[in-house]
Amino acid sequence: MLWLAPSRISVREPRHDPPAPCLPAPQESALSPAVDTPPPGRTHTPEKSSAVEPFTRFHLRVTATTFGANFSDGYALGVIGAALPILDTTMGLSGLWSGLLGASALIGLFLGSVLLGSVADRIGRQRLYLYNFILITIASALQMWATDPAALFALRLLIGFGLGADYAVGPTLLSEFAPQRLRGLLLGSLTVLWTVGYVAANIFGALVPETDEAAHLLLASGSLPALLVLLLRIGIPESPSWLATQGRFAEAAAIRRKFLKQDIAPDAVPQTPAQPAPTVRYRELFAPGQATKTWFGIIFYSAQVLPYFAIYTFTAQILGTLNIGDTTAQNIVIDVALLLGGVLGLWPMMRMGRRPFTVHSFLILAVALGAMAVLSSAGSWALMIPFVVYTFVMAGASNITQVYPAELFPTALRASGVGLLNGSSRIASALGTFLLPVSLDALGVGWTMGWMTLVLLAGWAVSLAWAPETRDTLTAEEWAH
Repeated sequence: MLWLAPSRISVREPRHDPPAPCLPAPQESALSPAVDTPPPGRTHTPEKSSAVEPFTRFHLRVTATTFGANFSDGYALGVIGAALPILDTTMGLSGLWSGLLGASALIGLFLGSVLLGSVADRIGRQRLYLYNFILITIASALQMWATDPAALFALRLLIGFGLGADYAVGPTLLSEFAPQRLRGLLLGSLTVLWTVGYVAANIFGALVPETDEAAHLLLASGSLPALLVLLLRIGIPESPSWLATQGRFAEAAAIRRKFLKQDIAPDAVPQTPAQPAPTVRYRELFAPGQATKTWFGIIFYSAQVLPYFAIYTFTAQILGTLNIGDTTAQNIVIDVALLLGGVLGLWPMMRMGRRPFTVHSFLILAVALGAMAVLSSAGSWALMIPFVVYTFVMAGASNITQVYPAELFPTALRASGVGLLNGSSRIASALGTFLLPVSLDALGVGWTMGWMTLVLLAGWAVSLAWAPETRDTLTAEEWAH
């Protein structure tokens, strides 16, 4: 039905089909594919449909608040890398506590993504979209007074828990509101904003004095962007796509009229609410027809982020192990490569498609990290070349981690699936972050880069075998148009 189309109402070419009675739109099965085959008699022409999708001020607001959340996430994870070298000295941290603090937010991200993603599929997106940033703002501010490792660990666990909820809900809500023609670009840009937040944390970390008070102030500064995101999210409504799966058609139509300015005739909305979709269970993510996509998402995402978080949480230690001097200048080179790679990586992702972009980027990353393993005893600038290549390509490749999860699952499973993929990837991130300093001490930089290369090659092999192409597909609600 017309009003079920996610974000477009416009004048269309006349149709000559016989009139059909107004019936409730069919519910999207939890086990239906994430993207649907065109109904018989319809041709898949995303170019035509995308041309009539407006990008409204409301779309801009939802995009801005979701972008702000990813900036906050990157900042929160970046400041711990900048603060840890100071806290190691001022708090006398052991290697165990240093590893736990580095991984604490990632552990929380796992718990929040997995536990609250399924909640969002049951109760809706809107409440979690707002409440998680109340938790993040308060916990971030309290880091100022966390004077022992256990308290700091607990607070960063809570920050990660809130961010994990947003990892499940934020991209899901954005994908369900965004015009189809812009969905990939907007979702991919989330990682760019994450990178901006991460680099901002590194810059501020380089500027603060090496004192205990300055380190705690740096950690607590993450409450400022979180508070701004919280204020902007007040008043954002529930996803009409989710409301439709619950049979709440009148509410969905009202939101489309008010926020998306869609001209929906009253007689186009079913007057009798339909039965809501059955309660989604996690096992449905692994049902026939969906299981391969779920396993692909888990493995590709985990294989990409395990080396990423490990390397960039302990960049200073890696550069020191490689005997690289002038770390300030080389950190600037790395930060610039992160930013440029993230921005420029959007173009090939949109141009090439999801599958070839993922397969080729894994291969390039593996070659770059493998070169670091082979050249581990070479001069500092010789090592910096593959390191910068890895950084540049990884920043661009990371854009796909916000796009694929939202496109692999149908509406009824989307938040659960996105949450599971983000949560499982955070297990990999926490594992890599915890193991990297241990591996550097026990094996040295060459062998450490070597086993991380194998992780990337595993991601390449799985992507080659299972990665689907989702660039030009439309969701079930869009085909209802």
